[in-house]
Amino acid sequence: MMNEDEIWAAIDSARERTADLLEQLSDDEWAQPSLCDGWTVRDVAAHLTLQQLTVGDAVRIALRHPGPMNSMIRAAARDRAALPTDRLIADLRAMIGSRRHNVGLTAFEPLTDILVHGQDVAIPLHRDLGMPADAASVVAARVWSQGGRGKARVFRSLPLRGYRLTATDVEWSVGEGPEIRGPISAILLLLTGRRAALPRFSGPGVDDLRARVATG
Repeated sequence: MMNEDEIWAAIDSARERTADLLEQLSDDEWAQPSLCDGWTVRDVAAHLTLQQLTVGDAVRIALRHPGPMNSMIRAAARDRAALPTDRLIADLRAMIGSRRHNVGLTAFEPLTDILVHGQDVAIPLHRDLGMPADAASVVAARVWSQGGRGKARVFRSLPLRGYRLTATDVEWSVGEGPEIRGPISAILLLLTGRRAALPRFSGPGVDDLRARVATG
């Protein structure tokens, strides 16, 4: 487990890496689809700047975009995405060193967001964005423990019950059944519904999982 200081240090490091990556992108890359269905890279970057909302901010967004939480989150990100690229990067950098987080959440949620959404940007653009194994393993354990409930509801779920997920780069495993092996960063992406992680796995359960996902 990581203590709170370590969690915030991991958030700051990931925000810095992600901002560095965003600075390298061309205008065309900013407009490309991310791993999030219906979200561009710009939308995801904008969403990452909305991690310090006060009660008042949340109320204003809810009034402007009434409806289910996922729809509200998407609409708020698209509103924010209208800002210039430089402003989005600057706003993300300005969050480094701050321990503020959205009302009602904990430090685990911004850590989850920056680790996962950073890959939502990097992977479809064939860019490398490192994900520390210690931070990934802590977030993966939390997402697994939620079982698709609570804050995990903003992610699409994959049929992972009935398999044993085992990390190949850190001591970490969950579940029972045919084994699926891969790096902990890929496991975190799988737990948060990212099918793009599937090619990174091996083991006796992989083919069955791919078949289930294809027909799901």
